[in-house]
Amino acid sequence: MGFFDFMTEDIAIDLGTANTLIIHNDKVVIDSPSILARDRISGKIIAVGREASLMQGKTHENIKTIRPLKDGVIADFDASEQMIKMLIRSIPALQKKLFTPALRMVICIPSGITEVEMRAVKESAERVNGKEVYLIHEPMAAAIGIGVDIMQPKGNMIVDIGGGTTEIAVIALGGIVCDKSVKIAGDVFTNDIIYYMRTQHNLFVGETTAEKIKIEIGAAIEDLDSPPEDMSVQGRDLLTGKPKQVEVSSREIAKALDKSIQRIEDAVMETLSQTPPELAADIYNTGIYLAGGGSMLRGLDKRISQKTDLPVFIAEDPLRAVVRGTGMALKNLTKYRSILLK
Repeated sequence: MGFFDFMTEDIAIDLGTANTLIIHNDKVVIDSPSILARDRISGKIIAVGREASLMQGKTHENIKTIRPLKDGVIADFDASEQMIKMLIRSIPALQKKLFTPALRMVICIPSGITEVEMRAVKESAERVNGKEVYLIHEPMAAAIGIGVDIMQPKGNMIVDIGGGTTEIAVIALGGIVCDKSVKIAGDVFTNDIIYYMRTQHNLFVGETTAEKIKIEIGAAIEDLDSPPEDMSVQGRDLLTGKPKQVEVSSREIAKALDKSIQRIEDAVMETLSQTPPELAADIYNTGIYLAGGGSMLRGLDKRISQKTDLPVFIAEDPLRAVVRGTGMALKNLTKYRSILLK
């Protein structure tokens, strides 16, 4: 424990396409949409996170909202770095410090990420004062966050449905045995809803509205046990150009999302078919764990269970499972050193 350690702060970051979460001192201190608003003329960042997400779809030509991550990886290097910097700066405990402390970080990344994309994440972290930066694969972090003992010689299957990607992995002995990363997740669901409203109701809705529909009445199966009430949706009529409102049911949204969910099911089936037989035997007993915001889609667990004939469990607080696991890996660096990528 030198002077350097005394100056170092530990933070765990789940850098997601839709939301970025940060844990500091075992608490989730930042949970904000991964979006920022920039002034086109001066290039200055006007808002970040929740404030910027309120501007989405409502900007004039001098303001641009940017989502720096696409499909779970950094698409806009400069913007993502500024976003990470601003979010870290807004951590309450660090604001009280006189100067920025050195940071020891664990950041989680999608399992299908390339070397180049990995370096982009690392460099971003180092430029915001990250002295020691470790990376952890998302399904691993999700498994730790759910409470699975990943070091055991036992197979566990994790399906993490985020904003940009769905990560499916079979984990045993602290490693990913087989995995699949598909670019079908929350964002695609939102676009499916926009397309459905357009084609079935002649109603043009924005991303924010579609997202709201997804959360309030989204479903993966048409006959839910206790379906939510129909929802009134406002948008622009494509025929007359006037603002109008229509009623939408969860049944319709299940129809709208059907094809995308089918592709997630196929990916799960494919991963199961590549699983070594001994691990398949374990999964038959333990079932499948769902994490990530997409797992909150009503009836999704039932649908995957019917498709695979396996029990399906949703993580408690699925939105935070990954960041919790990332935080635990940071806390027990010695135990999890083998699974972290330097």
